[in-house]
Amino acid sequence: MQDLFFYLSKALWFVISPDHFLWLVTLFALIFCRRRIGFLLLLLAVVGQGVMAFYPLGNLLLRPLEQRFVQPTELPDNLAGIIVLGGGEDAEESYLHQQPQFNEGAERLMVLPALMQQYPDLPVIFTGGSGSVLQQAFKGGDVVQQWLQEQGLEDRVLIERQSRNTRENAILSGDLVPDQSTGPWLLVTSAFHMPRSVGVFQKAGWQVVAYPVDYRSTSDRIRPLMNQNMADLNTAVREWVGLLAYYLSGYTDTFFPAPAPEQP
Repeated sequence: MQDLFFYLSKALWFVISPDHFLWLVTLFALIFCRRRIGFLLLLLAVVGQGVMAFYPLGNLLLRPLEQRFVQPTELPDNLAGIIVLGGGEDAEESYLHQQPQFNEGAERLMVLPALMQQYPDLPVIFTGGSGSVLQQAFKGGDVVQQWLQEQGLEDRVLIERQSRNTRENAILSGDLVPDQSTGPWLLVTSAFHMPRSVGVFQKAGWQVVAYPVDYRSTSDRIRPLMNQNMADLNTAVREWVGLLAYYLSGYTDTFFPAPAPEQP
């Protein structure tokens, strides 16, 4: 079932991701160029790319995701450990160049030394394999292990390197922890990814405290950078689609997980 969900999610995203969708619309416009529908599809593609060229539409979709959970100013005294989700490492490039390579989500890892210094006695889990259909040989966990070795921190971190998505992060990390109910775990991931991550981990039986990093939204109203605008829109749309897919699949209890209400 997990394999089916993984492959279906990748196939669906290939079609509905904004950049691929505009390409498919353009393709069908050319196929039906002698019909009215062809003209309308071409107009849609041109307008869509025009908007993306100047307007950071992704900001509108990223902000509610990133604002759902705020980074706590004070952390509980009874933390059981720290969990860091993969996604900030470039596994294939790291293998090709024989040194750890990171992407714009690197804050997930960069915050780890400070947290480990602040909590020297807490266990730490990094969970991340490969989310690629074709490149399963390159694991994020291997990149992080090499980076931790270079920092002299490898002895404190348990590496889970087989997970392919957020649900498998939660399930396979549980195999490393005999008792998940000993206290809340600090959950570190990108701010836009935090609502889905919290919902998935809670559904899998974890107690977690959200520690969001890697914020992507900006205050820009006009930004003539089409590549960046499209990348942010892809990130936001993928996360909203992921929230819906995980909720419909029963991997979260609510569509848009929220912080627990504060006790009076």
